[in-house]
Amino acid sequence: MHIMEGFLPLEWCIVWFALSIPVVLYGILRIKKITEEVPESKSLLAVSGAFMFILSSLKIPSVTGSCSHPTGNGLGAVIFGPAVAAVLATIVLLFQAILLAHGGLTTLGANIFSMGIIGPLVAWIAYKSITKAGLGSVIAIFFAAFLGDLLTYVTTAIQLSLAFPIPTFGDALFKFLVIFAYTQLPLAIAEGLLTVVIWNGLKSLKPRLLEKLKVINPKYENLAETENIPKPN
Repeated sequence: MHIMEGFLPLEWCIVWFALSIPVVLYGILRIKKITEEVPESKSLLAVSGAFMFILSSLKIPSVTGSCSHPTGNGLGAVIFGPAVAAVLATIVLLFQAILLAHGGLTTLGANIFSMGIIGPLVAWIAYKSITKAGLGSVIAIFFAAFLGDLLTYVTTAIQLSLAFPIPTFGDALFKFLVIFAYTQLPLAIAEGLLTVVIWNGLKSLKPRLLEKLKVINPKYENLAETENIPKPN
């Protein structure tokens, strides 16, 4: 997903920075508000960022100028909201560009927009919609992670097609989406399943914190899980 350094034309680098910066600034304000209201959430914020960093560092070759990998953006988006996930993605992408030569500084805005804004926004909407429908947080977190991953790559494909509409934007988009699909569909499914495992652990260990953050509702969750009490046989 990370578009590599120097691959995008300058005008598109500027566009993606202009679109991403306001969201990241708002995310910083959200982090300040959340950590002041729920101080114990700081450790969970760090876990969400670490999860994103580790998963998005596992890259495999894909489209020229980019690559395929899990994104890890669904977990932080669900717990803290998409704007906070944009801040986490900015930190992750910056470190990866500088330390791992994964992504780039000129393409940072584009990578933030795909992995830190659109992906998390879709993940957050999916989680809220599914839990509101009463299907449970486990199903919701799977589809949040799955769709957050996929839409990150759809956004990257759109970004590449806008920059290189050869021979047309539609043709380029179709080509990028097909190439990404071979690697990204199985990766998105695997990310969804892994996120479910992490989610179940968090519900078991930190149910009250998730309730404070208004991520789970005790009315729709198993009482044994929210009270951290062993289930009866």
